[in-house]
Amino acid sequence: MSKSASPNENNQPSAEAPFTTFVRLDGKSSIPSEFRTPNTFTITRLRSPAGLPDRITKLSAAPALLVSVSLQTLPRSSYQLWIEDKLIPTPTVESLRSNVIDFASGPRCWAGCAFDYLHYSVPREGLDDIARDLGFGTVIDYRRVVLEDDLVVAQITKSILPFVGRSDGPSVLALDQFSLILGAHLLQRYGVVQKTACARKGGLAPWQMRRASELLHENIRGRIRLAEVARECGLSVSHFARSFKTSFGISTHQWLIQHRIERAKELMTGTRSSLMEIAIQSGFSDQAALTRAFQHLVGVAPGSWRRQNRVRQFGT
Repeated sequence: MSKSASPNENNQPSAEAPFTTFVRLDGKSSIPSEFRTPNTFTITRLRSPAGLPDRITKLSAAPALLVSVSLQTLPRSSYQLWIEDKLIPTPTVESLRSNVIDFASGPRCWAGCAFDYLHYSVPREGLDDIARDLGFGTVIDYRRVVLEDDLVVAQITKSILPFVGRSDGPSVLALDQFSLILGAHLLQRYGVVQKTACARKGGLAPWQMRRASELLHENIRGRIRLAEVARECGLSVSHFARSFKTSFGISTHQWLIQHRIERAKELMTGTRSSLMEIAIQSGFSDQAALTRAFQHLVGVAPGSWRRQNRVRQFGT
């Protein structure tokens, strides 16, 4: 099992920080009858080449939604799902189909063949915060769906999948931002709303923009929680994230990446440090992470950019 997105130096996630986990089972793996998730947003990939000997009950430490996405096709006879102790009729499980189920209903599942699933645990408390900011009013419940063809969930699953469980995976700040995107979609598509409130609009005040920039600069590696920055600005997490994007035009995670790249450019033109040293000093986990981000935003590899700009600067 591997985890990522830890804010701690020993790379172990705290009780409150979001994190990702990749659990690889084999024929000899000891499989618990209960699969428990903590009171935080988590992304868990569970893969097995042999299936399950018995059904697994999924539990959460706090009120939360379970969003499960199949990553491969399962034959009809090899997959069963129980909700509130009732067997739910299911056809063939197609790849990238989604289940959205409240943990309170005690979901249980069994797979009799090889499977690969991505599970999101989405706390209701965070969803309620997003609902208030979006003007949804009181969310009574969430519509339960099984094997839903949800293109949005499928697409964001594809985007996060390569980073799940990696030591250089998403920072806690990036996962906070990801949870807001997923949460807003769950509300809009599956939320059962009692009444509609007024959504709050507008960006950050000048002092809030300054304070947010200061905190993000001080935590260039992205180890600060979105909730911490929001609290310093006197806002809820969802309200802060929306207001930040209104003011800066990008999310906090994108802002950090851009400033890491700018810092790397300064070091590449102003020092003789190696690219590995520059990567660490500018907030990336390693040189490979710097190269991926640099090529994505700038369009060339950092080494090539450094050579080109040294020629322009020194004429040699």
